[in-house]
Amino acid sequence: MKKYKFKIKNLDCANCANELEEALQKIDGIENVSISFILEKLTFECNEEDISSLLEKIRKVIKKEEPDVELEEI
Repeated sequence: MKKYKFKIKNLDCANCANELEEALQKIDGIENVSISFILEKLTFECNEEDISSLLEKIRKVIKKEEPDVELEEI
């Protein structure tokens, strides 16, 4: 497992961050999902070989839950 960190931009509120975090936790293959509203940071762990397909799933969930949110690699 490798830890990944992303800048998460345009979240409206802490509650939105919590709801998005809960939605991302349901994706098979990622663990220890955490979103910090204050720091605008998404962190999670997954196997390195799965990161491409999981990022696609993460972006789809974000688009569905919070359409204005953008992810940037740190």
